[in-house]
Amino acid sequence: MIKAAMVGLGWWGRHMVRSVAESGNIEVVRLTSRSPQGHRDFAEETGIRLADSYEDVLKDPEVEAVILCTPHSQHEAQVLAAVEAGKQIFCEKPLALTRASVERMMAAVNEAGLVLGVGHERRYESTMEAIAGMVASGELGTLMHVEANFSHSIFASVEADNWRGSEAEAPAAGMTGMGVHLTDLFISMLGPVQAVAAQTARRVLKLPTGDIVTLQMRFESGATGFVGAISATPYYGRLSLFGERLWLEARDDAHPQEGGRTTLVTCGPDGVQRSRTFEPKDPVRANLEEWANAVEGRGGYRFSDAERIGNVALLEAIAKSVRNGGWVDL
Repeated sequence: MIKAAMVGLGWWGRHMVRSVAESGNIEVVRLTSRSPQGHRDFAEETGIRLADSYEDVLKDPEVEAVILCTPHSQHEAQVLAAVEAGKQIFCEKPLALTRASVERMMAAVNEAGLVLGVGHERRYESTMEAIAGMVASGELGTLMHVEANFSHSIFASVEADNWRGSEAEAPAAGMTGMGVHLTDLFISMLGPVQAVAAQTARRVLKLPTGDIVTLQMRFESGATGFVGAISATPYYGRLSLFGERLWLEARDDAHPQEGGRTTLVTCGPDGVQRSRTFEPKDPVRANLEEWANAVEGRGGYRFSDAERIGNVALLEAIAKSVRNGGWVDL
C-alpha cells in the first residue's frame, strides 16, 4: 500500500482522491494546495489531514509519494523537488509544456530509480484496452488513419482569468485539458508523430486561448491522424481507427468520470458491422493502482519514456503551429 499526498485540490484533484478512497493499493494520507486553508471542508469530508505546504509534504516521513494535480508550468520544479526528497511521483497531464522540460524530468526520475506516473487515464478504459489489443495483434493490418474528438462543456464555467485557459499554462484551447489524452492514445497505437498542423478558434468562451482546437498529424510510419476538441458543447467522445483489413469506431455515451458506457463498432473484410458495449470502469483508479503496483515492484507501468516525451514534444509543436500557422516538424 503506497501512502501518498494529493497536491492540488481543484475539482480534478478532489475527483482523484475520491477515486482511490476504497483502493487496496494506494491511500491518500495528506492533502495540500497553494491555498490549503480554502480546502478545510474537503479535509473534514474525507478525514485526511491537511498539510500547510508542498514543502511540508516532502518532509513528511509518512508520505511515500506525491500526486501532482497542479498548473502545468509547476510540474518540473515539483517533480525535481520530489526526486530530491526521495518520493515517488504521479503527475497529471501534460507532464510539461516543452520537450526540454520533460526530458529533464525523466532524466532525474530515472537516475533516482523512481516510477513517474502520468494522468492519461483514457488508456485504461476497457474499450481503449480492447482496441490496443487489436492493434498489437495485427488484426487491423497496416494502420492507415486515426481520428478522434473529445469535447465537453466542463470548462464553460471557468473564469476568463483561470490558469486552465491562459496562454502560458494551457496553449491551444482544449489541447491540454482534452486533446493530449487523444494524442497519447494515438502515439501508443501508431508510434511517433513526424509533423503536425493545428488551429484554434474562439466562438463562445472568454478564455484567451479559445474554445476549439483541431489538428492534423503525420506519423513517422506514414499514417495520418486528426484530433478535434471543443470546450463549449455537450459531451462527445469518438475514436475511429482505419486499417487495411478492418476499421473500428468507439463512441461514448457520457464522460468517463460520470461512468459512461462505450460502444465499439468494427467492420472487417466481409463488410459486416459488429458492435459490442463496454460497461463503465474507473480508469483514474486503474491508472493510479497500476502505477502504485509498479512502484512496489508488482508489475510494469504501460507508459514508455519515449511516449511520455513524445506527447509533450507534440504539444509543444501544436502550440507553435497555432502561433505561426502551417506544419511543424517534430
